[in-house]
Amino acid sequence: MGTAPPAITRARSRHASDAPRPHPQLSRQDLELLRMLADGALIGAVARKLRTSDRTVRRRIRHICDRLGVATPIQAVVWAARQGLL
Repeated sequence: MGTAPPAITRARSRHASDAPRPHPQLSRQDLELLRMLADGALIGAVARKLRTSDRTVRRRIRHICDRLGVATPIQAVVWAARQGLL
């Protein structure tokens, strides 16, 4: 058996790190917020961890959804996961 095709090798290396990577549409903070949501964190828990208010977290989630052109936070998490960002 030979080595994996280049596309598979790139896909594997893309998932090597758990740290959020910057993306043209999302900042590191946006990716951190999406990762917490993907892990099941509630708005209040996210706000406490980020040392901000629930309202600010909701506003940031809305801005992320708007930037990505999706309607819900779940769709934003799915989009980021499919891009290999989470």
